[in-house]
Amino acid sequence: MRAANAGIMLLVVVCLCALVGYALGSLVGLPIAIGLAGLIIGPIVGVAFVRSRFRDL
Repeated sequence: MRAANAGIMLLVVVCLCALVGYALGSLVGLPIAIGLAGLIIGPIVGVAFVRSRFRDL
């Protein structure tokens, strides 16, 4: 069950990073480019969050 929680947490963080990138990009005028940058940065941030939360997995 904890592995499933870790996977869901990873997916949520990736989606949130992409959403924040898209929102910030919309303000600047480059929503797709900055949204994709958020999508690329998302797994890195997600793995860091999952690793800090679920160290014993």
